[in-house]
Amino acid sequence: MKILKQDKKEGMMELLPETLDDLWHLSHIVEVGDNVSSKTTRRIQDNTGDKLRSDRGVKKTFFLGIEVESISFHIFTGKLRLTGVITRGPEDLIPLGSHHTLEVKLNTPLIIKKDKWSKYAIKRVNQAIESSKKLSAIIVVLEDDTATLGLIRQFGIEYYGPINGSVSGKRIIDKNRNKNILQFYQKIVDAILKFDDIQNIIVAGPGFVKNDFYDFLKDKYKDLAKKSIVENIGTGGRVGIGEVIKKGTVEKLTVENRVANEIMAVNDLLTNIAKNSSKVVYGLQQTKDAVNMGAVEKLLVLDLEIPKNNLESIMEIVENMSGEVVVISSEHEGGQQLESLGGVAAILRYAIS
Repeated sequence: MKILKQDKKEGMMELLPETLDDLWHLSHIVEVGDNVSSKTTRRIQDNTGDKLRSDRGVKKTFFLGIEVESISFHIFTGKLRLTGVITRGPEDLIPLGSHHTLEVKLNTPLIIKKDKWSKYAIKRVNQAIESSKKLSAIIVVLEDDTATLGLIRQFGIEYYGPINGSVSGKRIIDKNRNKNILQFYQKIVDAILKFDDIQNIIVAGPGFVKNDFYDFLKDKYKDLAKKSIVENIGTGGRVGIGEVIKKGTVEKLTVENRVANEIMAVNDLLTNIAKNSSKVVYGLQQTKDAVNMGAVEKLLVLDLEIPKNNLESIMEIVENMSGEVVVISSEHEGGQQLESLGGVAAILRYAIS
């Protein structure tokens, strides 16, 4: 993410999203009521002459602004859509006051104008800028002749695969078995090399395939092998990727990993709840009460709940009292678990009655 232009007096910031992570950050920076402008494409009817009933008009690209009414980020397609009432645009082509959906594009500037930029929104912009300088990690989970890849992103885990090989079992006589194994490993490497700036790789799985694949890397792709560590887990597929995250393996790498930290924070919370600890609260009102008493050591907040319940005030209180605030993404398992607890919870310095 880059800041191209900023006018604090006007409450305007022009941002350039460069990665999928940036779109995810923008989905939380933009709020209902903001005025957002960008280039967009819209189908325009030609009313200058006779046209067939089947004529759907022509697509035209122009600069357009809307007052945002709804925001949607689709994790699997990586698309961020902002829908609202048109406030700015070529009036000869589109009627002001009608509705339009802006699809935010990578490497296309986006102008956001707010009545007031909150500390949380500004912090989110800075987080996106800083995270763009950080390096990603990729988890490769192998089981028999199947591999699943998980790319660690700011918004969560992006899955790729499965990648399937044509490897017969050891008990089946197949003179091409070794050749098929090498082809399978090569397919995995080809998939890894599609990603830029992958600095850390976790090779994991329940059997010996992971070790054989690591040996393949050491023999054929020494640069990738230097970036890799091997981890033993109990199962394959996406469940295996989740197991790697829960074990804290990613934290062994020299890469910032917000996802692992968030999941571990939620797991710590759930462990305290399971023990019936008196030093934990959850739910909106109970947590607010604990914050106002100055009892909160660590505040966990679901990202979606911040604008919905105006939680910035209690986040600031906790930070001002030297507490820790952890914003949990709704896009992974930890966020879903926190949501089931009301979207906000806290670990306390001391028990409160």
